[in-house]
Amino acid sequence: MSAEMQIYNTLTRRKEPLTPLVPGKVRMYVCGMTVYDYCHLGHARVMVAFDVITRYLRARGYDVTYVRNVTDIDDKILKRADENGESITALTERMIAAMHEDEARLSVLPPDREPRATGHIGEIIAMIETLIDKGFAYAADNGDVYYRVRRFEHYGALSNRDPDEMRSGARIEVDEHKEDPLDFVLWKAAKPGEASWPSPWGEGRPGWHIECSAMSTCCLGETFDIHGGGPDLMFPHHENEIAQSEAATGQRYVNTWMHAGAVRVNQEKMSKSLGNFFTIRDVLEHHDPEVVRYLLVASHYRSPINYAPESLAEARKSLERFYNALEGLALEGLALEAVALDESTAETLAPSSDGGHAARFAAAMDDDFNTPEALSVLFDLAREVNRARKEAPERAPALAAELKRLGAVLGLLQQDPASFLKAGAADLPLAEAEIQARIEARAAAKKAKDFARADAIRDELAALGIILKDSREGTTWVFEAPGD
Repeated sequence: MSAEMQIYNTLTRRKEPLTPLVPGKVRMYVCGMTVYDYCHLGHARVMVAFDVITRYLRARGYDVTYVRNVTDIDDKILKRADENGESITALTERMIAAMHEDEARLSVLPPDREPRATGHIGEIIAMIETLIDKGFAYAADNGDVYYRVRRFEHYGALSNRDPDEMRSGARIEVDEHKEDPLDFVLWKAAKPGEASWPSPWGEGRPGWHIECSAMSTCCLGETFDIHGGGPDLMFPHHENEIAQSEAATGQRYVNTWMHAGAVRVNQEKMSKSLGNFFTIRDVLEHHDPEVVRYLLVASHYRSPINYAPESLAEARKSLERFYNALEGLALEGLALEAVALDESTAETLAPSSDGGHAARFAAAMDDDFNTPEALSVLFDLAREVNRARKEAPERAPALAAELKRLGAVLGLLQQDPASFLKAGAADLPLAEAEIQARIEARAAAKKAKDFARADAIRDELAALGIILKDSREGTTWVFEAPGD
């Protein structure tokens, strides 16, 4: 960890050195899902982006505590449970289980802690009481409690907004019980029949923003290293978190703010009203999870991503290039399903002046987690593997192992190559049994020294995108759609 990592800080709008509060340890909180429905592609972007960040920090030797919360009580949850005729608990437990299934399929590692809002009601109430005592909040006569935005001197710094210009802005609620239209709710009085908890202000439930302030400080302390989330959370959610937390504790809340880019579908904003809204499970019904993950990793985490058939096709082609380089090589010492990012891995990822692939990969990732540049290093490495197969076969396995090891830092290239390549052959021009029959016919032709016939069979299959690969163990095949 001798080299300095640079991370773009949304608050300061510049790249800054990563300087953890405790040397060698990184404490990170990411806003998770509100579990009233299945996770969508925007959620997948955040999941994968911060999974890559966590994997890389650990690969570089940092002891990372990664916290991602679950919002399991809010207006949307109450409304959906009522519509479904089920209890809030039944709905949220079902959606949390589905979320865990989705993230596992995308090779997203679980966070170290996954606090739920309903499990921190006591801490939420205590923080609200502190804000009232300090004059930053007030109880209205309707049982709600509000935060006085204008009391917080730096409100608007994260989103670069002037409070005086926000009155007519979107998402500013008008409420006759507020002292100021900018004030936001910390505690909502319960309506008849709603889920609620007792509080000094009567039965009610927490507002969305205060939940994350309480959960993050409870899990990571009053000040921690990194806070992340989706692009739509910068305002008002994260702005409000800063105001609440710093007013309550008197301490700086977060050192570095990180925000992932948005997902667009065919160059349009993803929304249900446009009919281009996709859940993760919708997408994974038709596409290999690693192809979807590659698409999400191939763009810089702060950049928008365009989800379209052609972008998924390009993602598959890229993965096929990697798996073709790995296919058929014995990668000793590496399990197919995972590569442990242990201390020795971290040491080899430390940037150096030798110009090696690991050093170049680390230099790219040290520059604000530049995954496109890191992937370009992997493509160079794949080309070296292919060159070594022809010119120095004894070097190919070690190079392939390096490719697989570095790919694991991005959560990629951990499948069996032959299985991945065959799985991409859903639109095969021939049935697998027919392909195997032709391979056997070719073998018989070669045995009979009818090399012209053997070559013709190979060429006929190649024209269909079925590429034969001969080795001492026999002949295998992969499918590469014509034009790949």
